[in-house]
Amino acid sequence: MPRPKSIFAHLGAAQREVFLPPDIEGEMKTLTDDYDWQELPVGSAEAFAEELMKRDPEILVGGWATPRLPDQLPPSLRYVLYVSGSVKNIVSRKHLEEGLVITNWGNSISRIVAEAALMHILNCLRTTNHWSLHMHVTKGWNENPPLAWSLYDRPVGIYGFGFIARFLSKLLHPFNAPVTTYAPGVPDDVLAEHGVKRADNLETLFEQNPVVVNLAPLTAETTDTIKREHLMALPEGEGVLVSVGRGPVINEADLIEVAKSGRIQMALDVFHEEPLPADSPLRGLPNVMLTPHRAGPTQDRMRDAGEFALNNLRRYVNDEALLAVVTPEIYDAST
Repeated sequence: MPRPKSIFAHLGAAQREVFLPPDIEGEMKTLTDDYDWQELPVGSAEAFAEELMKRDPEILVGGWATPRLPDQLPPSLRYVLYVSGSVKNIVSRKHLEEGLVITNWGNSISRIVAEAALMHILNCLRTTNHWSLHMHVTKGWNENPPLAWSLYDRPVGIYGFGFIARFLSKLLHPFNAPVTTYAPGVPDDVLAEHGVKRADNLETLFEQNPVVVNLAPLTAETTDTIKREHLMALPEGEGVLVSVGRGPVINEADLIEVAKSGRIQMALDVFHEEPLPADSPLRGLPNVMLTPHRAGPTQDRMRDAGEFALNNLRRYVNDEALLAVVTPEIYDAST
């Protein structure tokens, strides 16, 4: 495939700095004779559509700040190189059906999310949120300490076994923590490759593992699947629930009820409603650690997604198969 006629990058300035630092963007520029970047006001879909049609690029580089593509695309646009995750905010299924190619960050940031999941597991086991509130807010010390637990040799269950779960299973190896997953559709050989056992259902996953991590994709089949009975199956005083996947996988009313009971430790990074309402019953609970959807790439590792995008651009130029292509079927199954 010849060099792309033109590449138009549309990212917020802050995103450009971390996803496409000068060394990465510099090489992107060498792969075309016409490279330009422009920041438009966030939410200015009309101005973006007008600019896109006027420039008529072959490749669009986009990210979180990029507005949704107009229904009528410019005639030369063939490929959207999306440096972020979910593409549903930028393209429609109809775009894909009509031949537009789009790739996202694939598995480039999965290890970083897995790292955050591990952090949350350890914080729950050591009741870090309790001590943070107790020492900062109530100015206390070591009065009436809650029980603490070690991750070494502790069974861990993972709901879902995509890229993030696979990296998490590797991070758990040094702890000699046996891992079980409930992940319908994932082949046995993939689980065997990672030394992971299969649970036949969610009930078994929660009954047999004192630590459970929610990493299931959000689909019609997974929505509200973690319910009260699953959370109650975790051992009182010892159980841990970590959710860094998608919030609506867990039934919200059941989650709040069990959280308020204080019987298990929780670490929640994703929620049904984001931002989490100021009056959410989940706020202020000593057994519930909250983070505002921050399990994704850290400042220093966003360049991993940029390098992944650059690799895909090289593949495009060399007429090689692209990585992390979002097909209509993948689009339907994604969040």
